[in-house]
Amino acid sequence: MTQTDERLAARVGDVRCVLFDLDGTLVDTEELILASARHATEQVLGKALPDSVLRHNIGVPLRVQMGEYAPDHVDELLAAYRAHNAIVHDDLIREYPGTEAALEAVRRAGYPMAIVTSKSRPVAQRGVDFFDLGRFFEFVVGYEDTTIHKPEAEPILEAARRLDVRAEQCIYVGDSPHDMAAGIAAGALTAAAMWGPFPDRVLEPGPDFALQRLDQAADLLGGNVVAYRI
Repeated sequence: MTQTDERLAARVGDVRCVLFDLDGTLVDTEELILASARHATEQVLGKALPDSVLRHNIGVPLRVQMGEYAPDHVDELLAAYRAHNAIVHDDLIREYPGTEAALEAVRRAGYPMAIVTSKSRPVAQRGVDFFDLGRFFEFVVGYEDTTIHKPEAEPILEAARRLDVRAEQCIYVGDSPHDMAAGIAAGALTAAAMWGPFPDRVLEPGPDFALQRLDQAADLLGGNVVAYRI
């Protein structure tokens, strides 16, 4: 092992809990999000914005996303988005293959888990409940739980506080650059979920590890640091 590998292995050995983003990490909501954003921008602005624009800020609070589309129409966009999202949610949300088995492996290894998302907690909970994932998690930290949001550190720090550990004792698994930036800012270990919609951008903040599948999380926690180090 190199000195970097040894340092990371020591930090992984100190991990006491695992934090996960929701969208793009545990559940596939890309089409759900894009469909709702297309509907909102078409209804409010008269035309749907390109998917490349709509996709860019997935992972930050919805109000921030709408503000980038049209800062003078945020409330209208939010209302149109949320109304459409509520209707099509169950038809368009998907669970990534192997999610439950991967979470069960982490649980068997003895790590408490929590979700840290930029979504409002009720909407996030709807997705969690739809796939019966709540049994794996201590709680969900959502938009309402902090006044400052990803990519800042506060959501990660809030989850660590609730779990009664230091942020340095957590590892955060997420699919967006905003997730990785938040984890890094908090001092947590970070693992990029390469199966989400941002396989290139998620690496930009410089996470510690990259996972190709969620089931690799348990292997990483078991000490196989070199296989997943960036």
